[in-house]
Amino acid sequence: MHKLERKELVELLRMMLLMRRFEEKCAEMYAMGKIGGFLHLYIGQEAVATGAISVLRPDDYVIASYREHGHALAKGCDPGKIMAELFGRADGLCKGKGGSMHLFDKARNFLGGHAIVAGQIPIGTGAAFASQYEGKDQVTLCFFGDAAVNQGVFHEALNLASLWHLPIVYICENNRYGMGTAVERATTVSELYRRAEAYGIPGEAVDGMDVLAVRECVGAAVERARREHLPSFIEAKTYRFRGHSTADPGTYRTKEEVEREKQRDPVFLFRDRLMADAVMKESDWKALEKEVRVIVEESVRYADASPEPPLEWLCTDVYVSER
Repeated sequence: MHKLERKELVELLRMMLLMRRFEEKCAEMYAMGKIGGFLHLYIGQEAVATGAISVLRPDDYVIASYREHGHALAKGCDPGKIMAELFGRADGLCKGKGGSMHLFDKARNFLGGHAIVAGQIPIGTGAAFASQYEGKDQVTLCFFGDAAVNQGVFHEALNLASLWHLPIVYICENNRYGMGTAVERATTVSELYRRAEAYGIPGEAVDGMDVLAVRECVGAAVERARREHLPSFIEAKTYRFRGHSTADPGTYRTKEEVEREKQRDPVFLFRDRLMADAVMKESDWKALEKEVRVIVEESVRYADASPEPPLEWLCTDVYVSER
């Protein structure tokens, strides 16, 4: 992969910072009662979506789980429309009908967040099949958590993807806990990337707290999918700093463990790296913080100003009437 220019490096940091500040604001809005239902924050895992999606073309597909706010931002979805969706408002990405777990943006080829564990894996595989069937060279990135690899559809999908040479990259974001259950208590082979061996496809583990490492690893897999029509399975080893959802106090892990993992914070590690390499200065960082803060505050204003969906929308957009 070519060496990144300063502008590209700073953009990676900006995107991770936007994800972090956007979700911190989401937590605040949830506590104020403006966001209902469940809220699964991505805080701590920003390097994965940022690095992976940064290598895509705009027409490539992304599909994710219910922890998908970061993926939507990285795919270019409008922060105001995302926040309005979380507020359940008419100007949200899905007209307020999807909420936190079901963001979807057809214009960006973002195929959504999916609330059922592993439910997005066969759908993403289907998107890759469609690209191949129609003779297009689009690639699909399919994100899921570590608990999804024990679902049957994971194995069925990887088998077909390998058999049919589908242009897809499966990215397991291993944050070490499926809700409150540690990976080693639920999975016999905890090196999850090795599961790719059973299906004859490339499997690789990568440091999910290092945005450049993720970008390089996924970049190679995307090129393999686009040029050679070969799927890949990547295990990004990461950590979520918050509970499974905002309702989770996280009592299954110690404060010492969480604090230790925060020493690997992907946002601030990358910031420090760029400063050490003289790519940016403290003043550049402050300007970035200010820019992101304005975007996040504007997203809240946009969501607050958007009306509630009218009752007559209740049964619309349930089925697609035409292509």
